[in-house]
Amino acid sequence: MKKSKTNEMISEIINLEAILNLPKGTEHFVSDLHGEFEAFDHILRNGSGSIRDKVMTIFAKKLSQTEINELCFLIYYPEEKIALLQKKQSLSEEWWFNKIEYLITLVRFSSSKYTRSKVRKALPETYAYILEELIYQYDETTNKKAYYAQIIEKIIDLGQAERFVTDLAYLIQRFVIDHLHVIGDIYDRGPHPEKIMDKLKEYHSLDIQLGNHDIIWLGAFSGSKACLANVIRICSRYGNLNILEEAYGIDLSKLREFSQKKYQHNLHFKPKRNPYRNLSTKELVDSMKIQQAIAVIQEKLEAQIILRRPEFQMEHRLCLDKINNLNTIVLQGVSYPLINECFQTVDWAAPFQLTEEETEIMNDLLSAFQQSKKLKDHMTFLMENGSLYLTYNQNLLIHGCVPLNKDGSFKKLTFNGQSYDGKALIDFFEKNLRISFASPEITDDFSTDMIWYLWCGDGSSLFGKHAMKTFERYFLEDKETHLEIKNPYYELRNEPEICNAILKEFGLPAEGSHIINGHTPIKLVNGESPIKSSGKMLVIDGGFSKSYQEVTGIGGYTLLYNSFGMQLAAHKPFSGKQEAILTNSDISTTRQVVDRQVKRLKVKDTNIGQTLASDAQYLHQELRKNNMNEVETTVFRVEK
Repeated sequence: MKKSKTNEMISEIINLEAILNLPKGTEHFVSDLHGEFEAFDHILRNGSGSIRDKVMTIFAKKLSQTEINELCFLIYYPEEKIALLQKKQSLSEEWWFNKIEYLITLVRFSSSKYTRSKVRKALPETYAYILEELIYQYDETTNKKAYYAQIIEKIIDLGQAERFVTDLAYLIQRFVIDHLHVIGDIYDRGPHPEKIMDKLKEYHSLDIQLGNHDIIWLGAFSGSKACLANVIRICSRYGNLNILEEAYGIDLSKLREFSQKKYQHNLHFKPKRNPYRNLSTKELVDSMKIQQAIAVIQEKLEAQIILRRPEFQMEHRLCLDKINNLNTIVLQGVSYPLINECFQTVDWAAPFQLTEEETEIMNDLLSAFQQSKKLKDHMTFLMENGSLYLTYNQNLLIHGCVPLNKDGSFKKLTFNGQSYDGKALIDFFEKNLRISFASPEITDDFSTDMIWYLWCGDGSSLFGKHAMKTFERYFLEDKETHLEIKNPYYELRNEPEICNAILKEFGLPAEGSHIINGHTPIKLVNGESPIKSSGKMLVIDGGFSKSYQEVTGIGGYTLLYNSFGMQLAAHKPFSGKQEAILTNSDISTTRQVVDRQVKRLKVKDTNIGQTLASDAQYLHQELRKNNMNEVETTVFRVEK
């Protein structure tokens, strides 16, 4: 028994220390997806161009550009591409044989940095044995050539070629990217955040850094009616009420009926042009009136939090009580004329109080949010896989910012008599997020109010501005009142010494580490660069959402980090899935090397490698103890 255990430890030590010397797997970073499912899905399928790179490496001299394009799209969208080709003509046995051979070659190439055990676990159960034989075919020219050919021919003969090709395509997608990082903002603006969430749930390895738009959905589910009002308002503002009603089954009928009864046509509340579909006249009117109703409810609910939590220091955001005669407001001693007034449900004797009907509507909506099975599933997945920041392989991943003062010191905030700054402040935010999520039935406690603070508070690491000017943008014409001043972080992050101080705060070395942000769209059209602070800071919000693309000038940034270093990928706007498959038109991508490694990175240089090395060290210690015990036992027997 002891000898068997010793042999097991020896075997495991050899295995672990061999793995440490494999090349580091490829990490894929995406950010600010904002419901833009088709573009995100395509980027995920092509690995930000990684699959095309591998196809070109292997087949550039063997296949024409047209054949390479077709092979790439067969890998990206196997079911759709095969169906499209079969509509044109019957696919010959030779076509299937060639494609299977090409795909097996690509599976072998893309899986070469993984252990055989890891590859085996990824194989579809139906073909696991066959695939393992084909992937690890060491004799291609003589003894087994006919054997391998016979396997492929029999797959085709038994009518399994289509399924086999599909499985091979998804294996290539799986092996090209080892781990996915989503740097926040899955929700709002775009049409299908729920499809993104479903896709992420199926992904083999990922983490999520929560964004400000994710946090209001989590807040709404956790019991914050102020967050809930924000979610509904944004959906109505962008013409996306169908996300609530159709994707998540939220009944808006009472809110719709109330808004039609209380509010009139007000073109300022007409939803923004929806770039994904044309809204019907009824949808436009519904969104216009619902947006008015929920904007006023939001103002009241947010004011209640501000009064309830003086430690938030947000009294300057109280607006309804500063309105005079329904047509002017005095803010910071200055009087402004009001526009687009829709205050018919405001009781000027108690302006922050919801009416009975508004109270009933919000209670019903909160209940609908918390009872939606799909929404609960998605929010739970966010909490299980998400965090406000992550240190991973010497990089700090954070959606927004680390709040700073103008002199570069960490901004200090005091809550409940305790002061926090830097890493401790963000840890405090996350602690309260998790407390609130665990008790969604409690709707007005400190932790739930703190989620709303994360959405729009001056010291929030997710918001990063001095104030959210929703009221001013709706009701004041003076553009200067709309200005939201950014935290000094967004200017100071251009300075390497500031980035080094932030990295140190989170336990990372200055040398070889990076801060990776989303949140603030990079305005490439204005000459702004996503690479800041001599490469220490990378901002990868490039405008996945069509709502941002006029500002950014591109269709999104992504980042790849493999054993050779980091590459930033800038993508042109996506034409759409159907057109792409029909014409084999990939997203046009431009790569830029950010950080090239002098020495190729191995697993031992990663977080996982540190864990494996620690496990191996522990086993070495146990092995020495076993050997010592065996020696002592032998000596005892001899003496006896």
